[in-house]
Amino acid sequence: MTAGRLDLPAGGGAFAISRLAIGLFLVDQDQHRIAVGSDRKRIVPLRAGDGWILPAGSSGTCEYDDALSFLRVDLSDDLLDDVGFDKADFDPVVGSLDPLLVQFVRHAASLRDAPQSLYRDTMNLAVAAHLAQLLSPAPPLSVGIGDRRLRRALVYIHDNLAEDLSLNDMASEAAMSRFHFVRAFAAAFGTSPLQYVIRERMEHAKVLLRTTSVPVATVAIRVGYDDVSRFGRHFRRSTGITPAAFRRR
Repeated sequence: MTAGRLDLPAGGGAFAISRLAIGLFLVDQDQHRIAVGSDRKRIVPLRAGDGWILPAGSSGTCEYDDALSFLRVDLSDDLLDDVGFDKADFDPVVGSLDPLLVQFVRHAASLRDAPQSLYRDTMNLAVAAHLAQLLSPAPPLSVGIGDRRLRRALVYIHDNLAEDLSLNDMASEAAMSRFHFVRAFAAAFGTSPLQYVIRERMEHAKVLLRTTSVPVATVAIRVGYDDVSRFGRHFRRSTGITPAAFRRR
């Protein structure tokens, strides 16, 4: 998934979109005009926070009388396949957008320069999954907490807490696509794989802080953090106090 901000002068013109894309206007455009798949333009006033969702392969014309700033998120075919979404099976959306989708788009744009990580993978999947649910609701899951595939994933997580865990690896252990693994995991355990990993890392850190005298930086590494400040933030969010204060109790 790619995301970014575009700032354009007044005018507009023809467009062609190769991948499914979401656009989020950051300014009002009272005389916004658009044609998708034809030459017939229609006036669709858009306010800041409105936007569009266009299928892969869309083309047309977009015109506006004032300078335009907007965020754009493009979703890859692989990501859409992950969530089981038929990327061509919906009509273009132009106008108001789902509030949660708007938040996802803003957050995706803020992460555009962040390195690949379990958190970024989870957020990318969340955007695609929420979009798929909006445009093509999925049936309920039947996977439960006793499912052997999820149990294999749990064993893998606990055996590799100190490693750079990824959604791909966890889903592979469960023999599921990333999307179905995240949905099944959340349905069975009431939390996402990312939040589960953080929680288990914090529990392991508590044990190390109580039973050893190794530096906090070493504890961070042993529970999967190469950034001690990030470890400290997660630990404080989990316990309400710093690792050093926890050790002194």
